[in-house]
Amino acid sequence: MNRAASLIVFLAIVIGGGLAIGYLTAPGEWYIALQKPPFNPPAWVFAPVWTLLYVLIAIAGWRIWRIAPAGTAMKLWIAQMILNFLWSPTFFAAHMTGAALIVILLLLAAIIGFIATARRTDKVAAFLFVPYAAWVAFASVLNASIFVLN
Repeated sequence: MNRAASLIVFLAIVIGGGLAIGYLTAPGEWYIALQKPPFNPPAWVFAPVWTLLYVLIAIAGWRIWRIAPAGTAMKLWIAQMILNFLWSPTFFAAHMTGAALIVILLLLAAIIGFIATARRTDKVAAFLFVPYAAWVAFASVLNASIFVLN
């Protein structure tokens, strides 16, 4: 598969998967009724932030896949993708804020592991995950706050 086609596949999987899960597990009345901390962002922030992050995630995964498709960094990329796609159903669909907190902390660990591992082979791929790590760290605090408040 050529470079452009493989990048399109990564973008389609990551963005398409994220959009599908977001659509299927959209926050509803349950989420609206929850007590939230004062630093909870307005709802309109999430879609553009996640769209940008999913583009960065896809490009980083594609870059690592081209260099070391069976390497540790790629395995961590796959693990973080699974955990990323697991969080919304756990939090929004199952209403399990405690279990979602565990998922998001594992996600953050996988992201940090990816950055640490990927930087040895592709500094750009590692750098592309830095905004993702920052957002997921913030989301972890938000998830923990919602868990405690409710």
